[in-house]
This record gives sequence, structure tokens and C-alpha cells, in this order.
Amino acid sequence: MGMKAERREIDVREVSEVVADLCIRACIELNEDIRRAFEEGKLKEESDTGRAVFEQLLENAETAKAQSIPLCQDTGTAVVFLEVGQDVHFTGGFLMDAVEEGVRRGYCDGYLRKSIVKDAYTVPVNSGDNTPPVVHTEIVPGKSVRISVLPKGGGAENMSRVNMMKPADGIEGAKHFVIETVKMAGANPCPPIIVGVGLGGTFDYVAYLAKRALLRGIGERNPDPIIAGYEREWLGEINRLGIGPAGLGGRITALDLFIEQYPRHIASYPVAVNIQCHSARHKTRLI
Repeated sequence: MGMKAERREIDVREVSEVVADLCIRACIELNEDIRRAFEEGKLKEESDTGRAVFEQLLENAETAKAQSIPLCQDTGTAVVFLEVGQDVHFTGGFLMDAVEEGVRRGYCDGYLRKSIVKDAYTVPVNSGDNTPPVVHTEIVPGKSVRISVLPKGGGAENMSRVNMMKPADGIEGAKHFVIETVKMAGANPCPPIIVGVGLGGTFDYVAYLAKRALLRGIGERNPDPIIAGYEREWLGEINRLGIGPAGLGGRITALDLFIEQYPRHIASYPVAVNIQCHSARHKTRLI
């Protein structure tokens, strides 16, 4: 018989503390890869207005960090990704309650806007603390927990789409749908945007793939060289649409495009697009 794996215990209070900190920092501190993309955009953008927009975005990021205020007034839905090692045992309470408590603390202690409405279609009332979050949990090997918080603003989220295409539509059909989605969105998701694309899986899973793609850093390509080629190609076509920074015209409509794929049914061809605004906020910590 094989040796029994040693179990690691994690008190859920640590999870709450980490989630609270990530919520605050994600909303205030722009990730370095995004800041570099703004710098490069300012140099590459051909439009005078577009370059001015990049300058304003850089100034906004510096002001937010210096004054500890949000990068954008819409501090979004708190989307939390948990990669939980299978040898971890949580103590001191229920994991999901701890995540929710972390979001509550982060949004209240950080003076972040609360945007979540409970009983949304019956008696809509603001929850007052931006709970509940949307939580995606994945069991992985090991004894660690990777926690990522991605605050998702309403403007960009509203421009996202899912299409259950026919297999005969093929990759060209998927490409057309992605580019059409960005074109239809125009200025609404606050470009320059980041485009998350899901291919395969099922109706629900393909949307998750598109959302998870937004956790990648700028320039981080899919390990499959064919998919990586699609990422570069589709990004190039989007940046020829002429929407430009803030939707005011120019060459740089998107900073990057990421594709995640998953096996699919032979009769299905799911494609999802999840758009992220220029305030592309997410933070991750391993415990």
C-alpha cells in the first residue's frame, strides 16, 4: 500500500484575511503588466487622442495608488477563484462563509463601492457590503491554496456573450463571433480592453473559461502553439477595428486576447467572450 498523504490544516480565518486584502489591493493597485501595456500603448498609438487617453490612464493609476482610492468607481462584483490542494483541510468554519466574510471586510474596510443587489428580480435591495461574491473552486494536487480576486465591473461584463455554434462553423466562425462581439461593444466596455475567450466545454463551462482567461498577464500566451497563434491573429484583427482608446478612435482597442479551451461534445461548438475594461483588476496569493 502507498503511504498516506500528509494533510495540511488551514484556518479559514486566514482565507478571510487574504480575500479582504486582495479585494482592496485589486481595486487600488494596477498590476505592473497592465501599467507597462499602457506605457507601450502611449508610444505605439497613432491617434493623438488615443495617446492622451493612455497618459490619463497612467496618471489615474498613480493617483489611485498614492491616495489609496479605487482605480474605477465601479469596484464590481467580487469574483473569487480558489485552487484548493486536495491535501488541505480547512478548520474553524465553512470555507465559503470565510470567503464571503473576506469580501465583506475588504469592501467595507476599503471604502469600496458596494454594487451587489440581493433578491435581484423580486425586491432588489443593495446588500450593503458587496456580498455575495461569485466563487469558482477547483481541486488541484498539493497542500496549498491559490486565491485570486477579480473585481468585475458591470460595463464590461454587460458586453460579454455566449454562442452555441455548430461544429461546421469551425474556428473561422468562432473568430467572427469574437470580433463581432468586440465591434458591437464599441466604447461601452471602456477600451483599451482585454478579451477573454472560451472555446469548448458546455454552455456554462465555456463562460467560466472566458472569465478565467482574464487572470493571465499581458503577453502570456496559451501553451498550445496553435491556440497562441489564434490569440495573436484575433488580437490583430480587433486592433484594426478603429475603436481605439476610450472608443475615440485609434489602433489600440485591446491590450491582449486570451483563449482557454476544453474538450467539447461532437455536436457542440460553444464559444464565449468575456470582456474586461482597461481597469483590469486582479490579485493572487498562495497560502
